[in-house]
Amino acid sequence: MSRPLDPRITLRPATASDIPTFDRWDLEPHVISATSDDLDAPKAFGETYWPDEIAMQDEYYQYFVAELDGRPVGGMQIIDPHLEKTHYWGDVEPNLRAVDIWIGDAGDLGKGYGETMMRLAFRLCFADPAVTAIIIDPLASNTRAHKFYQRIGFKPVGRQRLGDDDDECLVHKLTRADWEARHGDA
Repeated sequence: MSRPLDPRITLRPATASDIPTFDRWDLEPHVISATSDDLDAPKAFGETYWPDEIAMQDEYYQYFVAELDGRPVGGMQIIDPHLEKTHYWGDVEPNLRAVDIWIGDAGDLGKGYGETMMRLAFRLCFADPAVTAIIIDPLASNTRAHKFYQRIGFKPVGRQRLGDDDDECLVHKLTRADWEARHGDA
């Protein structure tokens, strides 16, 4: 069974007021290396322009900010990969959710905030009874992320290139049944 959730961590929808924070986090070396195999990448998430990303949010494409006692510590995207308009995941089955997560400042790494964020995301995703699984796409080279996701219940399903990305990902999946067996409602 997993450890208790950190009650100091909350998720809230991202707004335009979060754009400066996202822009700052995009320059953090650990965020860049988690989103690109290009050692010379000047920022994380490639050509992502946060004003456009935040503006295009809808019921299928959402960003969240994780806060520790009101202080932003991380970002998260939750999408319906079957219905969202960018079709980043290509042709995928319905009733999935895809999650992307990052800790913003290096000083907040290794403190359990990411696990709490993911477990809060599990609750959000599986609150919809139609959702059968959550998928994630860490870079194939990001073995630290693979260990983290596998520790919290995800299983690798295969390598894949997604969207316009040149980098190969190792897609992982957490089914509702595996989540319920492992975490329940915790």
